[in-house]
Amino acid sequence: MENKEAIDALAALAQESRLAVFRLLVRFNPDGLTPGVIGEQLGMPAPTLSFHLKTLAQAGLVSTVQEGRFLRYRAEVPRVRELIDFLTEDCCAGNPEHCIPKGKN
Repeated sequence: MENKEAIDALAALAQESRLAVFRLLVRFNPDGLTPGVIGEQLGMPAPTLSFHLKTLAQAGLVSTVQEGRFLRYRAEVPRVRELIDFLTEDCCAGNPEHCIPKGKN
């Protein structure tokens, strides 16, 4: 991952509604959700949701699958793992095992 890609992903998540959409999609991975269900779950009007989904998709954080007349959105968890790896690649002076929170190993 390059700096610009990381900045785009972080910027996309640095907004309350987009973060809520992404976290909801993570909860329903790998099946994903349609925009109607997302909007209903989050109480978000369709035009607003569409704007936020587009931003998340441009950052590579969500993907879409056409199902008949509907789109289904899914969180791109591998992309988030790439972002985390990018952010922590030099963690603890090259000793990432030291960066694991206690109780998580």
